[in-house]
Amino acid sequence: MAGRFAPRSAPSRSVPRQAAADEAPQAPGALQQPEAQQEPGAQQAPEAQQAPEALTREWTPPGSLDLRLVLAPLRRGPVDPTFRIDRDGSVWRATRTPAGPGTLHLTDRGGRIGATAWGPGASWLLDQLPTLLGAEDEPEAFRPRHRLVAVAQHRRPGLRLLRTGLVLESLIPSILEQKVTTDEAYRAWRLLVRTYGTPAPGPAATLFTTHGLHVMPDPRTWSLIPSWEWHRAGVDAKRSATILRAVRVARRLEEAASMPLPEATARLELIPGIGPWTSAETLQRANGAADAVTVGDLHLPGIIGHALAGNRNADDEEMLNLLAPYEGQRHRAARLILLSGHTPPRRAPRMTRGDIARL
Repeated sequence: MAGRFAPRSAPSRSVPRQAAADEAPQAPGALQQPEAQQEPGAQQAPEAQQAPEALTREWTPPGSLDLRLVLAPLRRGPVDPTFRIDRDGSVWRATRTPAGPGTLHLTDRGGRIGATAWGPGASWLLDQLPTLLGAEDEPEAFRPRHRLVAVAQHRRPGLRLLRTGLVLESLIPSILEQKVTTDEAYRAWRLLVRTYGTPAPGPAATLFTTHGLHVMPDPRTWSLIPSWEWHRAGVDAKRSATILRAVRVARRLEEAASMPLPEATARLELIPGIGPWTSAETLQRANGAADAVTVGDLHLPGIIGHALAGNRNADDEEMLNLLAPYEGQRHRAARLILLSGHTPPRRAPRMTRGDIARL
């Protein structure tokens, strides 16, 4: 469920930059060209290269906006290699846009949002900034029907539903989350992106040594990941096969980002292995779909049933009945309920974590 709990700023973690696999030590006695005699135009070492040019933009939201709360659904675990939150509350995001890889840094400047972007996708990211932060969302159209929901909305005035306009970057981690614990899914996403993704464009000193940001692989690279690497990441054959089917038709799936919710859902669910749970989790982020309800979730029906009817054993059917008064805004209502913190007490052990990589 996108944005299940309120985001908490976590300290930045230092991730050492891995050396390139094709770098090899120079043989003893090999001749080295003096630095002063290098030919004009010769490629410099990464440390000597200048940082890529940054593009900037400032945008004023139409109302209250909580930057971390809006972007929280994009974060796949506390050490997601594509997403970071700094101590000052600013957000770093690395993504693959239609124009190429890009890095976006967002800061809240007292009612205005400052944005800096790097890479081939920088212009695209800045053009899409208002859409990403919910400019097309309509929170004022929402009418609470329960006191708990009304209180949650009052306490979270800066909640807007984001819209990335990018399907695959939300679809793949959602597939990884199918029928496993979040820890397992986050680990798989982290390992695969760091191994097969590319370092995020931007100021090297900040992004590589402090954040370790990476851009997820392109569709072709996903399709070339060998079976044993999926296994090492803890991804079973069913989930990896679903991802491989999806990336083969990546262009057609990306078209769903501009479709109405019913058509977008149908487009995604044409792929075997993508059902209502996965399509809803994807379109909540890619399309900003305010009515995309996550059905088939292990915990969500019980949480909503407990919050609205005192029934922690509610199933999908009862959940949908309870959310019926919010038709058109059911995802927003579900998210407010989750952010309220009114969840049933735990009465069973956590789901056992599996590790197929040891098999």
